[in-house]
Amino acid sequence: MRTSTMDTGRYPIEDPAFTSICRHSLEADGALVLEGFFVDRVIERIVDESARLEGEAFYVDTTHNVYLTPTEPGLAEDHPFNRQVRSSKGLIADDQIPSSSLLRQVYDDLAFRMFLCGVLGIDDVHPYADELSSINIHFAPEGRELGWHFDNSSFAVTMLLQAPEGGGVFEFVAGVRDPNGERDGEFERVRRVLDDELQADTLQFAPGDLVVFRGRSALHRVTPTQGSVTRMLVVFAFNDQPGVGLSESALMTFYGRTS
Repeated sequence: MRTSTMDTGRYPIEDPAFTSICRHSLEADGALVLEGFFVDRVIERIVDESARLEGEAFYVDTTHNVYLTPTEPGLAEDHPFNRQVRSSKGLIADDQIPSSSLLRQVYDDLAFRMFLCGVLGIDDVHPYADELSSINIHFAPEGRELGWHFDNSSFAVTMLLQAPEGGGVFEFVAGVRDPNGERDGEFERVRRVLDDELQADTLQFAPGDLVVFRGRSALHRVTPTQGSVTRMLVVFAFNDQPGVGLSESALMTFYGRTS
Protein backbone atom coordinates (compact mmCIF):
# COMPACT_ATOMS: atom_id res chain seq x y z
CA MET A 1 0.00 0.00 0.00
CA ARG A 2 1.11 3.51 -0.76
CA THR A 3 0.65 4.63 2.84
CA SER A 4 3.36 2.18 3.92
CA THR A 5 6.01 4.26 2.11
CA MET A 6 4.68 7.83 2.01
CA ASP A 7 3.18 10.09 4.67
CA THR A 8 -0.09 10.70 2.84
CA GLY A 9 -1.69 12.10 5.98
CA ARG A 10 0.72 15.02 5.94
CA TYR A 11 0.93 15.12 2.15
CA PRO A 12 -2.43 14.25 0.52
CA ILE A 13 -1.03 13.55 -2.93
CA GLU A 14 -4.43 12.63 -4.39
CA ASP A 15 -5.91 16.02 -3.42
CA PRO A 16 -5.94 18.38 -6.45
CA ALA A 17 -5.74 21.43 -4.19
CA PHE A 18 -2.55 20.17 -2.55
CA THR A 19 -1.07 19.25 -5.92
CA SER A 20 -1.81 22.78 -7.16
CA ILE A 21 0.02 24.31 -4.19
CA CYS A 22 3.05 22.14 -4.95
CA ARG A 23 2.95 23.04 -8.65
CA HIS A 24 2.93 26.77 -7.91
CA SER A 25 5.84 26.32 -5.48
CA LEU A 26 7.87 24.49 -8.11
CA GLU A 27 7.08 27.11 -10.74
CA ALA A 28 8.08 29.95 -8.42
CA ASP A 29 11.28 28.45 -7.03
CA GLY A 30 12.41 25.88 -9.58
CA ALA A 31 12.50 23.34 -6.74
CA LEU A 32 10.02 21.62 -4.44
CA VAL A 33 11.08 20.01 -1.16
CA LEU A 34 8.51 18.03 0.86
CA GLU A 35 10.07 17.32 4.24
CA GLY A 36 9.52 13.84 5.66
CA PHE A 37 7.56 12.71 2.60
CA PHE A 38 8.77 9.14 3.08
CA VAL A 39 8.25 7.51 6.47
CA ASP A 40 11.26 6.78 8.70
CA ARG A 41 11.04 2.98 8.71
CA VAL A 42 10.97 3.00 4.91
CA ILE A 43 14.14 5.09 4.80
CA GLU A 44 15.84 2.74 7.26
CA ARG A 45 14.99 -0.28 5.12
CA ILE A 46 16.05 1.37 1.86
CA VAL A 47 19.34 2.55 3.40
CA ASP A 48 20.01 -1.00 4.56
CA GLU A 49 19.17 -2.38 1.09
CA SER A 50 21.33 0.24 -0.61
CA ALA A 51 24.34 -0.18 1.68
CA ARG A 52 24.49 -3.86 0.72
CA LEU A 53 24.80 -2.85 -2.95
CA GLU A 54 27.56 -0.27 -2.49
CA GLY A 55 30.31 -2.78 -3.29
CA GLU A 56 28.72 -3.36 -6.71
CA ALA A 57 28.57 0.35 -7.60
CA PHE A 58 30.31 1.62 -10.72
CA TYR A 59 32.68 4.42 -9.67
CA VAL A 60 33.78 7.12 -12.05
CA ASP A 61 36.17 10.01 -11.54
CA THR A 62 36.08 12.21 -14.60
CA THR A 63 35.93 15.74 -15.94
CA HIS A 64 33.26 17.24 -18.18
CA ASN A 65 31.83 20.56 -19.29
CA VAL A 66 28.65 21.94 -17.71
CA TYR A 67 26.58 20.79 -20.70
CA LEU A 68 27.71 17.14 -20.33
CA THR A 69 28.71 17.12 -23.99
CA PRO A 70 31.97 16.74 -25.93
CA THR A 71 34.08 19.89 -26.11
CA GLU A 72 33.97 22.17 -29.16
CA PRO A 73 37.33 22.26 -30.98
CA GLY A 74 36.43 25.59 -32.59
CA LEU A 75 36.33 27.30 -29.20
CA ALA A 76 39.25 28.14 -26.90
CA GLU A 77 40.11 25.65 -24.17
CA ASP A 78 39.12 28.19 -21.50
CA HIS A 79 35.82 29.12 -23.18
CA PRO A 80 32.92 28.51 -20.76
CA PHE A 81 31.57 25.81 -23.08
CA ASN A 82 34.85 23.90 -22.88
CA ARG A 83 35.79 24.52 -19.24
CA GLN A 84 36.14 21.26 -17.33
CA VAL A 85 34.78 20.41 -13.87
CA ARG A 86 35.20 17.23 -11.82
CA SER A 87 32.58 14.63 -10.97
CA SER A 88 33.35 11.57 -8.87
CA LYS A 89 30.74 9.18 -7.54
CA GLY A 90 29.53 5.59 -7.41
CA LEU A 91 26.31 4.48 -9.02
CA ILE A 92 23.97 1.49 -8.87
CA ALA A 93 21.87 1.06 -12.01
CA ASP A 94 18.24 0.05 -12.26
CA ASP A 95 18.95 -3.56 -13.21
CA GLN A 96 20.98 -4.03 -10.00
CA ILE A 97 18.06 -3.09 -7.74
CA PRO A 98 16.06 -6.14 -6.54
CA SER A 99 12.44 -6.52 -7.64
CA SER A 100 11.49 -6.66 -3.94
CA SER A 101 13.03 -3.26 -3.16
CA LEU A 102 10.78 -0.59 -1.71
CA LEU A 103 12.31 1.75 -4.30
CA ARG A 104 10.35 -0.12 -6.97
CA GLN A 105 7.19 0.13 -4.90
CA VAL A 106 7.62 3.91 -4.80
CA TYR A 107 8.57 4.22 -8.47
CA ASP A 108 5.62 2.13 -9.69
CA ASP A 109 3.01 3.74 -7.42
CA LEU A 110 0.32 5.12 -9.73
CA ALA A 111 -0.87 7.81 -7.32
CA PHE A 112 2.72 9.00 -6.85
CA ARG A 113 3.16 9.21 -10.62
CA MET A 114 -0.09 11.13 -11.05
CA PHE A 115 0.98 13.51 -8.29
CA LEU A 116 4.24 14.17 -10.13
CA CYS A 117 2.30 14.81 -13.36
CA GLY A 118 0.14 17.37 -11.58
CA VAL A 119 3.13 19.08 -9.98
CA LEU A 120 5.05 19.18 -13.26
CA GLY A 121 2.06 20.12 -15.41
CA ILE A 122 2.45 17.16 -17.78
CA ASP A 123 0.09 14.42 -18.94
CA ASP A 124 2.13 11.36 -18.01
CA VAL A 125 5.50 10.13 -16.80
CA HIS A 126 7.33 7.16 -18.30
CA PRO A 127 10.29 5.01 -17.27
CA TYR A 128 13.47 5.11 -19.33
CA ALA A 129 13.51 2.78 -22.33
CA ASP A 130 16.94 1.40 -21.42
CA GLU A 131 17.47 -1.08 -18.60
CA LEU A 132 19.79 1.04 -16.47
CA SER A 133 18.43 4.54 -15.96
CA SER A 134 14.98 4.50 -14.31
CA ILE A 135 16.07 4.07 -10.67
CA ASN A 136 19.64 4.90 -9.66
CA ILE A 137 21.37 4.98 -6.29
CA HIS A 138 24.28 7.42 -5.97
CA PHE A 139 27.12 6.92 -3.48
CA ALA A 140 29.53 9.71 -2.51
CA PRO A 141 32.08 8.69 0.13
CA GLU A 142 34.56 11.26 1.41
CA GLY A 143 35.96 13.54 -1.27
CA ARG A 144 33.45 12.61 -3.95
CA GLU A 145 31.49 15.37 -5.67
CA LEU A 146 29.22 16.26 -8.57
CA GLY A 147 30.56 19.14 -10.67
CA TRP A 148 28.60 22.08 -12.05
CA HIS A 149 26.21 21.01 -14.81
CA PHE A 150 22.83 21.45 -16.44
CA ASP A 151 20.40 18.54 -16.58
CA ASN A 152 19.34 17.28 -19.99
CA SER A 153 15.91 16.29 -18.68
CA SER A 154 13.36 18.93 -17.76
CA PHE A 155 12.94 17.66 -14.19
CA ALA A 156 14.59 15.44 -11.58
CA VAL A 157 12.93 13.53 -8.73
CA THR A 158 15.24 12.53 -5.88
CA MET A 159 15.34 11.42 -2.26
CA LEU A 160 18.36 11.67 0.03
CA LEU A 161 18.90 8.42 1.87
CA GLN A 162 21.90 9.24 4.04
CA ALA A 163 23.57 12.57 4.72
CA PRO A 164 27.37 12.82 5.11
CA GLU A 165 29.04 14.27 8.20
CA GLY A 166 29.94 17.37 6.19
CA GLY A 167 29.97 18.73 2.67
CA GLY A 168 27.70 17.14 0.07
CA VAL A 169 25.82 20.45 -0.24
CA PHE A 170 23.48 20.94 -3.20
CA GLU A 171 24.17 24.38 -4.71
CA PHE A 172 22.44 25.97 -7.68
CA VAL A 173 22.24 29.19 -9.66
CA ALA A 174 18.85 29.65 -11.31
CA GLY A 175 18.25 31.08 -14.75
CA VAL A 176 21.75 30.61 -16.16
CA ARG A 177 20.37 28.98 -19.31
CA ASP A 178 17.31 30.34 -21.12
CA PRO A 179 14.56 27.67 -21.31
CA ASN A 180 13.70 28.82 -24.83
CA GLY A 181 17.23 28.30 -26.12
CA GLU A 182 18.29 31.95 -26.35
CA ARG A 183 22.03 32.13 -25.65
CA ASP A 184 22.58 35.87 -25.28
CA GLY A 185 24.80 36.26 -22.24
CA GLU A 186 24.60 32.56 -21.32
CA PHE A 187 28.29 31.77 -21.63
CA GLU A 188 29.19 34.84 -19.58
CA ARG A 189 26.79 33.67 -16.85
CA VAL A 190 28.36 30.20 -16.94
CA ARG A 191 31.82 31.75 -16.64
CA ARG A 192 30.76 33.84 -13.66
CA VAL A 193 29.42 30.74 -11.88
CA LEU A 194 32.61 28.76 -12.57
CA ASP A 195 34.73 31.70 -11.34
CA ASP A 196 32.61 32.08 -8.16
CA GLU A 197 31.44 35.54 -9.22
CA LEU A 198 27.74 34.64 -8.91
CA GLN A 199 26.31 33.72 -5.53
CA ALA A 200 24.90 30.19 -5.48
CA ASP A 201 21.77 29.27 -3.55
CA THR A 202 21.66 26.16 -1.36
CA LEU A 203 18.85 23.64 -1.49
CA GLN A 204 18.39 22.14 1.95
CA PHE A 205 16.94 18.65 2.29
CA ALA A 206 17.26 15.71 4.66
CA PRO A 207 16.86 11.93 4.40
CA GLY A 208 13.26 11.07 3.54
CA ASP A 209 12.46 14.39 1.85
CA LEU A 210 11.04 14.33 -1.67
CA VAL A 211 12.84 16.76 -3.98
CA VAL A 212 11.59 17.81 -7.42
CA PHE A 213 14.06 20.06 -9.20
CA ARG A 214 14.14 21.72 -12.61
CA GLY A 215 17.79 21.59 -13.59
CA ARG A 216 17.70 22.26 -17.32
CA SER A 217 18.09 26.02 -16.80
CA ALA A 218 19.74 26.07 -13.39
CA LEU A 219 23.44 25.35 -13.10
CA HIS A 220 23.95 23.09 -10.07
CA ARG A 221 26.46 20.90 -8.26
CA VAL A 222 27.03 18.84 -5.11
CA THR A 223 30.12 19.86 -3.13
CA PRO A 224 32.70 17.25 -1.99
CA THR A 225 31.60 15.10 0.93
CA GLN A 226 33.50 15.18 4.22
CA GLY A 227 33.85 12.51 6.88
CA SER A 228 33.41 8.76 7.08
CA VAL A 229 29.66 8.61 6.32
CA THR A 230 28.81 8.04 2.66
CA ARG A 231 26.24 10.36 1.10
CA MET A 232 23.52 8.19 -0.48
CA LEU A 233 20.78 9.47 -2.76
CA VAL A 234 18.20 7.80 -4.99
CA VAL A 235 17.08 9.25 -8.32
CA PHE A 236 13.63 8.33 -9.62
CA ALA A 237 14.14 9.07 -13.32
CA PHE A 238 11.10 9.64 -15.50
CA ASN A 239 10.43 11.11 -18.95
CA ASP A 240 7.39 12.98 -20.16
CA GLN A 241 7.45 10.95 -23.39
CA PRO A 242 7.58 7.15 -23.86
CA GLY A 243 10.48 5.32 -25.45
CA VAL A 244 13.26 7.66 -24.29
CA GLY A 245 16.56 6.08 -23.34
CA LEU A 246 20.12 7.25 -22.85
CA SER A 247 22.56 7.02 -25.75
CA GLU A 248 25.23 4.31 -25.71
CA SER A 249 27.91 6.93 -25.01
CA ALA A 250 25.94 8.30 -22.04
CA LEU A 251 25.34 4.77 -20.72
CA MET A 252 29.06 4.04 -20.89
CA THR A 253 29.86 7.32 -19.10
CA PHE A 254 27.43 6.78 -16.24
CA TYR A 255 27.40 3.00 -15.85
CA GLY A 256 30.47 1.66 -17.66
CA ARG A 257 28.23 -0.57 -19.80
CA THR A 258 25.28 -0.35 -22.20
CA SER A 259 23.16 -3.20 -20.84
